[in-house]
Amino acid sequence: MNSAPSQQAQVCVVVIGFNDAAHVADAVRSALGQGTAVREVIAVDDCSTDESPELLGRLAAEDPRLRLVLRSANSGGCGTPRNDGIDACTSPYVMFLDSDDILPPGAVDTLLTAATEHGTQVASGRCVRRELPSGREVPWQPELYDSPAIIDRPEQRTRLVHDTLCVNKLYRTDFLREHGIRFPDGRFVYEDFVFTARVLAAAPRLALVADTVYIWHVRRAAAKLSLSLDRAGVANWRARVEAHRQVVEILLDAGEKKLVRAARAKFLDHSLRMYTKELDQRSAEYRRAWWDSTRAYLQTFDDADFALAPAPGRVIGRVVLASPEPVDLNRLKQVAAGPARLVPPYAQAADGTPVWSEQLPQVTLDHLLVRPMRLLPLAVDAELRPRARASALRLRLHELYGRVGAAEPTTVDVELRHRDSGRCGLRRTAAWSPESDGARWTALLLVDLAALDTGVWDVKARVRFADGSARDTTVRAVEDADVLRSTARPHPRRGVLLARPYATASGNLALRLSVGTRSAAGMLRRKAVRLLTSVRLSPSGVKSAPPADKSAPPAGKPSPSGV
Repeated sequence: MNSAPSQQAQVCVVVIGFNDAAHVADAVRSALGQGTAVREVIAVDDCSTDESPELLGRLAAEDPRLRLVLRSANSGGCGTPRNDGIDACTSPYVMFLDSDDILPPGAVDTLLTAATEHGTQVASGRCVRRELPSGREVPWQPELYDSPAIIDRPEQRTRLVHDTLCVNKLYRTDFLREHGIRFPDGRFVYEDFVFTARVLAAAPRLALVADTVYIWHVRRAAAKLSLSLDRAGVANWRARVEAHRQVVEILLDAGEKKLVRAARAKFLDHSLRMYTKELDQRSAEYRRAWWDSTRAYLQTFDDADFALAPAPGRVIGRVVLASPEPVDLNRLKQVAAGPARLVPPYAQAADGTPVWSEQLPQVTLDHLLVRPMRLLPLAVDAELRPRARASALRLRLHELYGRVGAAEPTTVDVELRHRDSGRCGLRRTAAWSPESDGARWTALLLVDLAALDTGVWDVKARVRFADGSARDTTVRAVEDADVLRSTARPHPRRGVLLARPYATASGNLALRLSVGTRSAAGMLRRKAVRLLTSVRLSPSGVKSAPPADKSAPPAGKPSPSGV
């Protein structure tokens, strides 16, 4: 954080919340604890029915900088409470904080220093997504915040459209008021998208800082998911599409054509890929509705929009446009994975051009013939069979339009990484052996699972070739019930080891491991609870997440919506 002394009180922090008594005090205290740069903290309670108003009242009695706005009716979203905060603000600068997140120490000083020293209307810093309860932290849009920068106009850094959060930024209050920049009112799920577009359309001068200025808490195991995380119903996707449509409209009206292109490319590369990974888990009714609404929206894109997007999102979009019916869902999920994988079959047109399939030859894949090996969507299948001693991990690499064979695969380096800590638990290397059909290569590695701790372990691979090139990738779980099942084995020191290889939402192979009797029993209990309470059969017989609770009261506080 910036080490300069706190500046004169100039900043208002608007904290919004609804029925979040468990967390709102921590959020408010993190804002008040920023020091003398904070003139006021305005807590807007969206008509909570829990103890939030009373709790906020006690905090206000302790610090006169805390002012309360208690709404008499729930707004249904985040936009209206934030607008209330803008209206009540009396400070030169304003920033936003959600009730279940926190500001790290020094965040306000850092942003205020950047804004005042460089005369910018907006200052923006790094946000960290902290997964709870594990505590694993993932930086949000790290490419933007690798180093400090001053941006005279947003069109000079089109990557700005990727940071759709409003909470990791400091705004000049008179800038927002002069341009009439506000959030959409009412139940508008992705209100950040629209607000951020309105800010960019006003062409502010921006300061980017490399420090972490916001901690976004992600609670996926919460009893009620936030509006943006609850993607089980197709209404969530339609809301996202509508928000993006408004973003494009706002930027077009402002004449920001470069930002429009970047926003559409981001939609293909991020939003489309994220929801495509989940399609095969949804009901037939959901898939049909999703496909129809997606095709309708993608028809508003042009060739230049698609050309600007990275290949995975571009290919998925082309397939959706080419087929009036949902097709190849599992294959599309593999393309949407990170890194992307293109799994067999590998079809070709009559002239030898790679195409998506014989049924959709209009979706060409000729970029695969010239793409560097380090970026090719290689498909590596994997099956892990836990054993009492060394467990067997078998990998199978597929040919890809002659590119793999021409590069001559030599070895594969495999790592098992702990999902929460990122720590590497095992490294192994094996040689590839060609199969008799000439279209696949296999490698066998022996891994000692007893050397690993309890937790979820992801499998990473680096495929090496004779020409010196390499491709970093994940591996695809073989969909075999005999392979993807829990296995109990003796542990040399702690009694028992319970291992469950499984496929992630993207189809990647992962390993859930419990070491010791107590840990293994806990894993079995959690699995039983998941089976009883979290999984149901849709009318089509497809397993899916529970639907959104439409009888629940309106939620005024989702997590930041730039998921």
